[in-house]
Order: sequence, then C-alpha cells, then structure tokens
Amino acid sequence: MNEARVLALAGVFQALWLVRELAREGDCDDEAMESSLASVFKLESDSAADVFGGNRGVRRGLRVLVEQVEGNDRDPPLFHMLVSVMKLERSLARAPEVNRRLGEGLAGMQRQLQHFPLTHPTILARLADLYSANLSGLKPRITVVGNPLYLQQSSLAQRVRALLLAAVRAAVLWHQLGGRRRHLLFRPQREVMIARGMLTGVALRG
Repeated sequence: MNEARVLALAGVFQALWLVRELAREGDCDDEAMESSLASVFKLESDSAADVFGGNRGVRRGLRVLVEQVEGNDRDPPLFHMLVSVMKLERSLARAPEVNRRLGEGLAGMQRQLQHFPLTHPTILARLADLYSANLSGLKPRITVVGNPLYLQQSSLAQRVRALLLAAVRAAVLWHQLGGRRRHLLFRPQREVMIARGMLTGVALRG
C-alpha cells in the first residue's frame, strides 16, 4: 500500500512539474504528459500501477518527489501548487454533483479517444473544458506562475488545465490510498526512500 500511495503522489508531482515546464519554458516532456493524461481516464483500475502504466509512467514524478523533498534547489511555486491541489481534491470530495459531471464528461470522451491520441488538440481542449467547467469554481483556485507570453497562448493554457486535471485525479487516488498532507510535513523521508527504490527498479528494468 505504501508503494501505491507513493506512486499516486508521484503522479501529482509529475503533472505539476509538467505544468511548471509549460509555464516557464513553453514546452514539456511529451511522454510524461501522455502518461499523466492517460491516468485521467483510468477511473476503474485495479491498482495505482495500472493507473499510470507502471512505475515507468511516473518516473519523472518520482524524481521530482525526491528532488523537491531532499534537494537543495526546491521550488516554492511547485509546492504551493501541490498544497492547492491537495486542498482542491478535498473540495471535490465534498461536491458529489461535480464528481458526477466529471465522470460523465470523461466517459463521453471515450469515443473521441478511439480516433485521436491523448495529446491531440481536440482531446486537450475537451479536458481543459472539463477542468474549467467543474473545478475552477471550487476553492482554492490553483495559481500557475510562469512566463505570460506562454500562459496567454490558448493551446498552452489548454495543456496546463488538462494537466491540472491529471494532478487532481492523482491526488484523489493518493487520498483514497491513505495519503494525508501531514505525511508530507512530518515524514517525507519515508516517501522519498520508497520513491528511490522504485526509481532503481525502473532503471534496472531499462
């Protein structure tokens, strides 16, 4: 259960890291983004590993988790987004009607996924719309800090919102697996130790 919870937390970190890269650099890792977006549609999976396509699907998130907890070059805006996502997940848990609309919206996209890849503009625009229509009205609103020249681009803003939806989805899973904010405050080294072991396993498997 601990590994599954760390995997879900890595999913949150990965999606937010991708948001940060988009906001600052105007681009991000396509493979990591596809793994994060795919997790949004896996609402009935048997395990956390299945949600993310195995440990390899969130290897970037595992690295970011380790770097941000243990490293000297921590990113305060990233942690601010992380805390906001955790709070937003709690707001979503108290809004069953919003949950219902989100589930129906994602179910309605299954036909589109038969014709378009996850990173196609049509899919990204629909995910962004789902986020805006259902989560933007809940508190807190997630603030993304970056280069205005990038953030003002509609196509990039859609990718950001789609990835924020993926971050919330991972946070939902994390909480379902027993994750609590106090774990990040009082025992993050335990999470880091597990994440390091998972990264080693990914590297050994090539």
